[in-house]
This record gives sequence, C-alpha cells and structure tokens, in this order.
Amino acid sequence: MIHSVNGKLIHTEQNLAVVETGGVGFALRTTATSLDGVKIGETFMFLTYMSVREDAIELFGFTTAYELNCFKMLLSISGVGPKAALSILSVMSPQDFAMTVVADDVKSLTRVPGIGAKTAQLIILKLKDKLSKDSGVSTIADRGRTGAVAPASGNEAISALLVLGFTAAESAAALSGLPCDMETSEKIKQALKKLSKR
Repeated sequence: MIHSVNGKLIHTEQNLAVVETGGVGFALRTTATSLDGVKIGETFMFLTYMSVREDAIELFGFTTAYELNCFKMLLSISGVGPKAALSILSVMSPQDFAMTVVADDVKSLTRVPGIGAKTAQLIILKLKDKLSKDSGVSTIADRGRTGAVAPASGNEAISALLVLGFTAAESAAALSGLPCDMETSEKIKQALKKLSKR
C-alpha cells in the first residue's frame, strides 16, 4: 500500500494531479479542494488511497487527513464510488460535509453534481448509523466534565469530528472546556486547532 506521495507537482487536470518523485510521475485522482491549495512546480505531500479493481488500479491523493478520512467514510457506503466521493469533497470541505451529515442536511448534498435525493439520504443514514454504533457518542457527551459542552451540541460536534477521522475520546477531549453556548461549527473549528497541535 502507498501511504503518501511527496514530490513536485508537474501537471493538473480536473480532479487529477501528477506528482513527480524519484523520476516517476504519479497520477493522483483528487478533489477541487486539494487542487486549489497546490501550485505546479512546488513540492507537496499527498496522502493516498489505492483502489484496486479487476479493470483498473487507481491512486487517490489528498492534501489533508480530514479529506482522506471523509473519502474513506464515503467509500464504506455501498453504492457510493470514488467518483461520487470526489464530487462531494470537491463541492464541500470535510468540515462542511461532516456538518451536513450530523444536521441531516439532504438538500446540501443534492447540490453536488451526480448526487440525487436517494443517494444523499443513504449517505446520511449510513454514516449516522455507523457513528452511533461505533462511537458511544451519547455516553461520552453526557458524561461531561467541568466546563464541558452541553450534551446536545456535544453530540453534534463529536459526531462531526468522528466523520473527520478522530476517535470519540479524542473528540471529547478536544471539545472539553469550550463554552456551552458556542455554535457547533465554531466548536469544531476550535477542536480542530487543538487536535492539529498534537
């Protein structure tokens, strides 16, 4: 498995970046979001995911772990392929996607080209079901600490961080101490700042 590719960006197309390292150019399928943050001629590291099928081997690259984790989450849903996952993450940031899931915002997902209402509902249903089964979100949020977030908003913020690939324990610790009346989106931003320093 190829974990990452670090090299000079030599070519881009829609949803494609070619990174040269060691004399080899790696063609990486990627998102518009990742492409917006890179420039031809400069050196970048892309975190990668390799897809092996009978008819193709493709390498997908992302400039942040958040984007890679969301991509993997989307691929875990039966019926959602790499093309749809890239399309979603090209239209919305990982943080926005996470908020869309926890807010049951089907309408925002249907704005993504190629994503209809049924697919949007399936994505939200499957991911929320997966998070509730795997995380113990309500237990962690309700346990609380001095100055911890309120249970309802804590659940939403923790769920969003889980979509971004953090564990329930990491999420709860990062949210601990934030004001109860802080907006969920701001809680996530503040938690990500804490988590990025680790």
